Amino acid sequence: MMSAQSPVRARILDSAGRLFGADSIRSVSADKVIADAGTTKVTFYRHFRSKDHLVVAYLDGQLDDLRAAAEAQRTAGGDACAVLLRLAAANGEIACRPGFRGCTFINAAAEYPADGVVRDAVERYRTWLHEVVTGLLVELGADHPDVVADQLIMLRDGAMVHGFMGDPAAVADALVTAGRAIITAHLPAQQHP
Repeated sequence: MMSAQSPVRARILDSAGRLFGADSIRSVSADKVIADAGTTKVTFYRHFRSKDHLVVAYLDGQLDDLRAAAEAQRTAGGDACAVLLRLAAANGEIACRPGFRGCTFINAAAEYPADGVVRDAVERYRTWLHEVVTGLLVELGADHPDVVADQLIMLRDGAMVHGFMGDPAAVADALVTAGRAIITAHLPAQQHP
């Protein structure tokens, strides 16, 4: 097995990420990634057993980046509510970027069947996200934190789709405002943000 630190592997993943972001995961062939990365099929398949395994490595890398960003939000200070609001604002800003094509994980879930390694990678992300949001809601003392986490994640998912299909400029403020309303509805009165 090749090291995750291999420069060739990193170059292939960089090419895949750029191509997946510009088009769609399914429409980008392994041959297109190979050509963009300036490598050979033999080298590609030495690092990835299949295109699906490349997609999994790409998604897992995206999850690692999100974990680091969430941890940075936690260490930036403030209570759990402040962290949730900063995460919502960051998601809104992502949806407002030029060229935004929707959430990588939602897109992958839409493009791949439910019973494969790619959907397993999407599920790892969804599980992590739910755990982070639920943990913050528990810290806040929210009623039914699992249910509220589901509501906030549905709101985030909708914002990502709206950022791609609707008016991206409206996403950031709307996401924070709606998220604050959901959280407030489930907190004791003295804790309203």
